[in-house]
Amino acid sequence: MKALVYAGPKIVEVRDVAEPVRKSREVMLDVKYCGVCGSDIGIYLGTHPRAKAPLVFGHEFLAVAAEDGEKIKKGDRVVPYPLISCGKCLACRSGNGHVCNTLGLIGIDTDGGMCERVCVSEDVLFKVPDSVSDRAAVTTEPLAVLVHALAMSGFKHFDTAVVTGAGPIGMLCAIVLKHAGASNIFVSDIADKRLDLARKLGFIPINPTSEDLGKAVREVTAGEGADVFFECSGAPSAAMQMTDITRVRAHICMVSVHKAPHEVNLRELNFKEQTLVGSRVYTKEEFGQAVGLTVALKDELEEIVTHVVPLTESAKVFDMIADPSCGTVKIAVDCLQ
Repeated sequence: MKALVYAGPKIVEVRDVAEPVRKSREVMLDVKYCGVCGSDIGIYLGTHPRAKAPLVFGHEFLAVAAEDGEKIKKGDRVVPYPLISCGKCLACRSGNGHVCNTLGLIGIDTDGGMCERVCVSEDVLFKVPDSVSDRAAVTTEPLAVLVHALAMSGFKHFDTAVVTGAGPIGMLCAIVLKHAGASNIFVSDIADKRLDLARKLGFIPINPTSEDLGKAVREVTAGEGADVFFECSGAPSAAMQMTDITRVRAHICMVSVHKAPHEVNLRELNFKEQTLVGSRVYTKEEFGQAVGLTVALKDELEEIVTHVVPLTESAKVFDMIADPSCGTVKIAVDCLQ
């Protein structure tokens, strides 16, 4: 079967690989779509600390059951909860397996789903609602990231929110905030095509290279600043700015994983008595909530998938992401082509 394989730093190939062999309690799946994630970019660049070549990419996949399981039936559309926890460490024992000391992920620590067929434990499969299109359903995994982030953030109905970064995570963050009842949602990014989509979806787009984000936020908050801030860009400038453009006792949620230490105005954090919280992936329960949420958000989720690339041409996806003229937000690989 064909698969997109990480062969070494900046080397990806569509290869013929062996068909998977089903183990006990696993179900054979025919993959339909697989999303390209920011972690896949790190793998491609050779900077991911755990990913080792050769490796089949992909943990954001939508598939069809090729056979009956105990609960999953042949023909069911499914998405997998892709986290791999040890079950033994303190985090796992206290019900927080999503921050396991040795947390792994399908597509990083084992071969992933950017291929024609894959075998996955039935225990981690969730059925996709019938009313949700394939294009929308492939965003379920990153959507779960924002279900968790919202729960961690301290967000309240009618809050004014700032989202830095209009990539897939930032845009999904804004969509979830809108659904949750935010009054104003600012989305900051330097890519005009992404900002155009943010505007289309009803958000307030800000390009910090030509506009003052802090000034724009203060104008709609009587000078006080935003109630809640979601950092989804990984940019040093956002880390430095987040305490400044948020109000007294605001909540700041770190969704992006910063790859290096960046300056943060901790004095302002003290003086304003702000809350700064980290957020990492999602629990299995929250993944299930994301599956259900796709029904309400399906139209917006389809908009996020800006490009679909056949598996046979998928080696070009990282060049597409790196090219601003492409205007990519979320790329999905069509594993049937």
